Amino acid sequence: VQLQASGGGLVQPGRSLRLSCAASGSILSTNDMGWYRQAPGKQRELVATITRGGNSNYARSVKGRFTISRDNAKNTVYLQMNSLKPEDTAVYYCMAEIKTGEPFRFTINDYWGQGTLVTVSS
Repeated sequence: VQLQASGGGLVQPGRSLRLSCAASGSILSTNDMGWYRQAPGKQRELVATITRGGNSNYARSVKGRFTISRDNAKNTVYLQMNSLKPEDTAVYYCMAEIKTGEPFRFTINDYWGQGTLVTVSS
């Protein structure tokens, strides 16, 4: 199983970016999916998570500006980031809780993407 994140880049304050993360491999299903970020010199922190049914949770610092969504058929999670601020600058990592194996003999593990850099600067 692999997670491939994309969509990062350099953007001016106040602008928008959309991150995508697709899971591939021998996947039975994906459960919770989410985005985390790590700024230079800081610990990795949760940005947003979403359940398979679409229930979402956000860090207080991004609530109202970021929106997480997913496409279960594509095993893909998205993060729409609006009104970006310099303090949003970080490497963004996607995470997915994935069921693999066979329907009656399976395992569930957390998988992480490679990270995509978002830089917010004028």
